[in-house]
Amino acid sequence: MAKVESLRIKRLEALHYYVHDLARSRAFYTTRFDFAEVGGSDAALTERGKQRSAVFEAGEVRVVVSEPVGLGGRAARWLTRHPDGVGTLVFEVEDIDHTFALLDARGGTAMSDVETLEDDHGVFRTFSITTPFGGATFRFVQRDRYRGLYPGVVRAATPSGGHNRFGFGHIDHVTSNFETMSPALLWMEHVMGFERFWGIEFHTEDVRNEARQGHVGAPSTHGSGLRSAVMWDPHSGTKFANNEPLRPFFRKSQINLFYEDNAGDGIQHAALTVKDILTAVRELRRNGVEFMPTPGTYYDALPQRLEAIGVKRIDESIDTLRELQILVDGEKEHAYMLQIFLKDSAGLYGEPKAGPFFYEIIQRKGDRGFGGGNFRALFESIERQQQSEGR
Repeated sequence: MAKVESLRIKRLEALHYYVHDLARSRAFYTTRFDFAEVGGSDAALTERGKQRSAVFEAGEVRVVVSEPVGLGGRAARWLTRHPDGVGTLVFEVEDIDHTFALLDARGGTAMSDVETLEDDHGVFRTFSITTPFGGATFRFVQRDRYRGLYPGVVRAATPSGGHNRFGFGHIDHVTSNFETMSPALLWMEHVMGFERFWGIEFHTEDVRNEARQGHVGAPSTHGSGLRSAVMWDPHSGTKFANNEPLRPFFRKSQINLFYEDNAGDGIQHAALTVKDILTAVRELRRNGVEFMPTPGTYYDALPQRLEAIGVKRIDESIDTLRELQILVDGEKEHAYMLQIFLKDSAGLYGEPKAGPFFYEIIQRKGDRGFGGGNFRALFESIERQQQSEGR
């Protein structure tokens, strides 16, 4: 496909998370994650939208969390079909009329015309579109003449909660899981104008070993595979990783288990950057945040793997990475990234309706990609967690 005109996205501004229990989310963000609660819906917006919302921020990361107030609102509609989850992504754009015209011409399904809202904070312009992301919507906003958070959201005179002592920066990327991802990839390319950035496919070790051995002996009865493709918007650097199950054992794939837990396709996780991942993870653990486990064998093999992929030197000691269970990957010389994954919300709260969404913490040290080794480590870590739950 020929290069298409940019939507002129400035950034992925916010995640909008729909939950059954706003108080529980407030405790997580302001206490465990040290985000500040910077605002909330006023009485009129709560009544009109039939949902109560709070806005949490750390660095340039913004999360809007909404719980239903009665029936008929967006949060209630989401939660009748899904567990807690991210149902809207908010993008700030340079020129919303330009963005709307391009999406409309390319077959994007707008939910309204561009709306112009004005209050004491200025002029706010917005519209939303439907997506192939399992019922999630994309909202576009232009706020160059708007000084508030959102119309109907009151900014707190003194934000409550944390002060971002873990050093969160911005949303690095968003990852979504699909039963079949080709429609989403085509939509992102032809409607959003995104480009292919990276891709990988692999199987768990037992399936790969069986393939090498030509099915000698009893055939494997478990294991699974994944196919992934990353799309990005070169104008803003916004990246989306997209996954689907890979045969054999399609039904047992952790991608398919996400599909079942989420009652459909959807956003699996969001990666948040930090300035110093060693300090951040150490302090997050002390603060009660739980992460997916990484086996010691990962670190036993790490020196050889780094040499094989061409990363000649890292600043961190492998003993420290092992202690904190941080993953490392890269492509060349001294360019690499460090990352770790929280348990999903259902695991954190011990409640299935809290949903399968989770956060990734990432520090990039010269590497812009998605390390294949870490992709596999995450995939197999999730499967170990699901196996421990008897799944």
